[in-house]
Amino acid sequence: MTKPIIAITLGDPAGVGPEIVVKALKSKEVYDVCSPLVIGDKGVLEKALEITNTVLELNAISKANEGNYTLGTLDFIDLGNIDIASLEYGKVQAQCGQAAFDYLAYAIKLALDKEVSAVATAPLNKESFKAAGVPYIGHTEVLEGLTNVKDPLTMFEVRGLRTFFYSRHLSLRNACDVITKEGIENFIVRCEEALKVLGIEKPHMAIAGLNPHCGEHGLFGDEEVKYISPAVESSREKGIDISGPIGADSVFYQALHGKYDVVLSLYHDQGHIATKTVDFERTISLTNNMPFLRTSVDHGTAFDIAGTGKVSAVSMIEAILLAAKYGPKFLSESN
Repeated sequence: MTKPIIAITLGDPAGVGPEIVVKALKSKEVYDVCSPLVIGDKGVLEKALEITNTVLELNAISKANEGNYTLGTLDFIDLGNIDIASLEYGKVQAQCGQAAFDYLAYAIKLALDKEVSAVATAPLNKESFKAAGVPYIGHTEVLEGLTNVKDPLTMFEVRGLRTFFYSRHLSLRNACDVITKEGIENFIVRCEEALKVLGIEKPHMAIAGLNPHCGEHGLFGDEEVKYISPAVESSREKGIDISGPIGADSVFYQALHGKYDVVLSLYHDQGHIATKTVDFERTISLTNNMPFLRTSVDHGTAFDIAGTGKVSAVSMIEAILLAAKYGPKFLSESN
């Protein structure tokens, strides 16, 4: 069978993105499951190979179907958008913000044109985006803007534990305030649909409680009584297999050990802490509810060690493997 082509972006050239990409593409397990295509800059890749003491043959191509895709060769599309002489590792630079955006935009176009099966992204830097005048905050916002999809759904996966997020970048106060019965009902439906697209036909979902011990029937917090439990009950009446709310101090452990297919987390840190504590390096972000699947490492540009070669490529490898695992199913189900 033809292996899926996965577009891989370099992220911010001043960060660790180029280093984790070239390290990841030394891995046989990556080539066993997919054909990795890097979207980047030749000079940046050459520097990354030098920094990491990695030996790979660079093969510049112009179209996805022109790659060799064999272990030992790094196939890439060269956007030629970095002045290597002025590149400074670990620093916010406008040219790096623009380059990171260009890599992502190009990968998105390839995915929309169905030339690749999925996109796996290395980290970018929000300050570099701002310095370049890029009109987006980060990856999710770019994906929204360039695919015309409102509010893509984020899921984390680590060692079989899957987690969705009701809200992302909100203050804790605002995250509590946005919880409504209608909002939770809609969230449950979207999560079930996303899981089915990923190939999980009859998902058993669990929703985490917002308050400690789910509020003890309103003794300290009434969101469970007023909004979450009613939303769960109405969802069950529609035939959705969902349990909860279940205390956040236990539900993630239960899902990790197979009791549930996924946990619906009610705010950013609730789910992030749970997944990253299981295995920080292997926690991978998947962006659903789009015309294609995007996976990503869940760490930043690590400016403090950029250019040293010290960074681990485990997260990048995992992101590519999950893109290969789910990407073709995603395309098949969403078409």
